[in-house]
Amino acid sequence: MARESAGTKRERWSGRVTRESHALRLEEGVFTWKDPARIARSLRDSAEASTERKATPFRSAMSMLVFYVNRAGSNLDEDQRKVLERAKTELRKLYGR
Repeated sequence: MARESAGTKRERWSGRVTRESHALRLEEGVFTWKDPARIARSLRDSAEASTERKATPFRSAMSMLVFYVNRAGSNLDEDQRKVLERAKTELRKLYGR
């Protein structure tokens, strides 16, 4: 039985969080979309519909977005990183922040 490196274990853990979050029910592929406003609306809708989140809807939605960007790291395509950064701005606008 081969041992897994710590890096492999963390990658699988973070990927599972994004796919199977109990706090937010994310639409499939939400972080791959090209429209930042659509991403922000989807995250907002998921956060507001959640009955399991521990923070405000804004904080839950923003946390999931930041988590994804941080965990993707250098593996995230630069164009998609820009889309996701703009999604943060759109999310702030949706919540008047």
